[in-house]
Amino acid sequence: MATSSPRQLYYDGQVRAASSGKTFQTVNPATATPIADIQSRIPFMVPNPPPIARARILQKAALILRQRNDEIARVETLDCGKAFTETSTVDVVTGADVLEYYANFIGGGGLNGETTQLREDAWVYTKKAPLGVCAGIGAWNYPIQIALWKSAACLAAGNTMVYKPSEYTPLHAQTLAEIYTEAGLPAGVFNVVHGAGDVGAYLTSHPAVAKVSFTGQVATGQKVAGAASGNMKYVTMELGGKSPLIICPDADLENAVDGAMMANFYSTGQVCTNGTRVFVPRSMKAAFEKRLLEKIPYVRAGPLFDEQTNFGPLSSAVHYEKVISYIRHGIQTDRATLLCGGPEKPDVPQDLQAGFWVKPTIFTDCTDSMRIVKEEIFGPVMSILYYDTVEEAVKRANATELGLAAGVFTKDLNQAHRVIDQLQAGITWINTWGESPAEMAVGGWKKSGLGVENGRRGIEAWVQNKSTLVDMSGAVVTVFAKL
Repeated sequence: MATSSPRQLYYDGQVRAASSGKTFQTVNPATATPIADIQSRIPFMVPNPPPIARARILQKAALILRQRNDEIARVETLDCGKAFTETSTVDVVTGADVLEYYANFIGGGGLNGETTQLREDAWVYTKKAPLGVCAGIGAWNYPIQIALWKSAACLAAGNTMVYKPSEYTPLHAQTLAEIYTEAGLPAGVFNVVHGAGDVGAYLTSHPAVAKVSFTGQVATGQKVAGAASGNMKYVTMELGGKSPLIICPDADLENAVDGAMMANFYSTGQVCTNGTRVFVPRSMKAAFEKRLLEKIPYVRAGPLFDEQTNFGPLSSAVHYEKVISYIRHGIQTDRATLLCGGPEKPDVPQDLQAGFWVKPTIFTDCTDSMRIVKEEIFGPVMSILYYDTVEEAVKRANATELGLAAGVFTKDLNQAHRVIDQLQAGITWINTWGESPAEMAVGGWKKSGLGVENGRRGIEAWVQNKSTLVDMSGAVVTVFAKL
């Protein structure tokens, strides 16, 4: 039985009941119990204040988000199953950072066009115009952060948004809409609808929608991008990855192990940029595995609001079954060496045992052809692959259809830059993993996405260019003159 009041739609500046009569439930992953009923339907609205007014509104919204950080983080923890130590320090904060970044960007004239003097009596100027109504389709792993990454640039550019959160983690959406309204956003500029894939498909194909921004798995993203671009809509796709982390022979062991653990177990492995293929020099095998096993106890599952907990359950029953099936496949079919973890649930208190908990799992002696190495698992499952030369590791790292993220650990910065330059990925790190500040444009190569989010380039995906040539000569040059 649901423990919170039903979540309705949010459009035209207020909460409204859906006329469809359709509902679904969102579930607490830690205990597998329902949290709330969610209503489903779709609206459209469009106004547009000037850039400086938008900047003030977005700055105020960022301030409100920071003031309500812990309250919002608590809901995120209940809805998606991440430890409060994570949601309270990352999810809301990094979303507010992006909102603030774009508010300052447009407030400082970031959307101004260019002027070019062609000749004494002619010049060209450009203008960046909004696209209109845009659809944002969120994912379940970073609910409010993704909603803010999409809506911040969209609203800063002068568009309106119809936002559909994941049906698995929808509780943040109404809160965000109410914060935008409190900050002064005009009614109808940010709207929330709920539902599953059919609602997303409706948004994607709706003739009033000029752009679709989607975050999710590759197969779904390909369908969304195909449907949207087939109707000449703009698209931004942030999709999945099977990202390589290359540890060079000279890398600091402690840093390499910490980086590999952050790249696999943070957010219970439910991060699209996770470095799940860890390439380790064969000479480092014994030392690397030994230090990993020594540090695995630092991954602490438990009550989500306990300040010692840093590892939560998987997000849903469906996803739990998927991840467990991959772990079993790694043991039984791929026959990789199970270094630690496995399909059994970790030791958690009695009241959590019905939740979607899984152990942090490490496979070693993996090969490139194994299914657990080739396919995105989206769970806390690390695959260690050994190599003899860095050149070999780079070649094997690139042997995938995906190209979201990649990283390298080494004390030789010249080597680091050479390796990064060769890795086929849109988001890369040197001697660290996972940080994506507002200033950093992020997006995938190959099948991992289209376009970027955040940074200066991120807002370009939400505007269209208009170029105007002005002739002041007083005469029109024409070939149709009397001979």
